[in-house]
Amino acid sequence: MLKGDYLLGVRMQILNFETSWEKAIATKDRKLITEIFQRSNTTDGQSIRLEPIWEAMNYKGEVLITVLIHNFMDTALTFQNQKFTYIEKESIIAEHIFTVSQLVIKSKTSMPWTFIFPIESLHQKEIRGNGKLEI
Repeated sequence: MLKGDYLLGVRMQILNFETSWEKAIATKDRKLITEIFQRSNTTDGQSIRLEPIWEAMNYKGEVLITVLIHNFMDTALTFQNQKFTYIEKESIIAEHIFTVSQLVIKSKTSMPWTFIFPIESLHQKEIRGNGKLEI
C-alpha cells in the first residue's frame, strides 16, 4: 500500500514516519513496523488503536514504550494533556499525562511513536515486556 492510496473513492490507511524517524530508523526496524502495520491496519470499529512494537528501560530508569498509532478517524489526531497507562499482565506499570505538540497524525494514517514515562510516573521499577499501552 502506498501513500495516498484510495479504494473506490475511500482513502485507505497509510503508514507514515515522522521526519526524525524517517532519517534514523534502521532497515530491520522499518521492516518490523511495516509488518505490524500490514497485519493491524483494519479498524475493527475502533477510531484509534495503539499496536505494541517494543518496550525498554533506559539508563535513567525511564520506561520507553513504542507503539504504532493507528488513526482511523477522518480528522487529524493530536495528544494534548492525554493520560496514557502502560499495563503488563493486568498490573499498571506506569501512568503519565502527555502533551506531544510535534506529533500530528493525519486522518487514516498510522505512525510509530515512543512514549517516555519518567521515573516519577512508574508504579513498578521493572518491566517484563509484552504489555499494552492504553489511552
